[in-house]
Amino acid sequence: MSNLIADNRKARHDYKIEQTLEAGIALLGWEVKSLRAGKAQLAEAHIIIKNGEAFLLNAHFSPLGTISTHVEAVPDRTRKLLLNKRELDKLVGSVQCKGLTIIPLNLHWKNNKAKLDIALAKGKKLYDKRETEKQRDWKREKQKLMKAR
Repeated sequence: MSNLIADNRKARHDYKIEQTLEAGIALLGWEVKSLRAGKAQLAEAHIIIKNGEAFLLNAHFSPLGTISTHVEAVPDRTRKLLLNKRELDKLVGSVQCKGLTIIPLNLHWKNNKAKLDIALAKGKKLYDKRETEKQRDWKREKQKLMKAR
């Protein structure tokens, strides 16, 4: 069984990753059940810092059909990220001074707790994306040539 719940594949394509951190995430009971069923998407998600706290926005956790009727399930609600003060200060400084963006990379299980890998990243230009794709294609072609020998 894999520990990975959801992956933001577009993040590595659209951004150059400078540094990664692991953050806890405050969840409700129905959200944990949805994660265990693998019903999470991070494709449009992003992270903001407000009043010295980090929040995950637009992450979609689909509710299961078996949730209680007295619980109102909001799939796209804002979720608080659990980081210590030093990590938050580092994020705030990097965003304000260096102009970096905070993006979610993946959601996974660690010791039966849901953790979110977040990254300080800089947006790639179109020509950077093309260059990365050329390098990837060249590596693939090189592997084929080596295999053929």
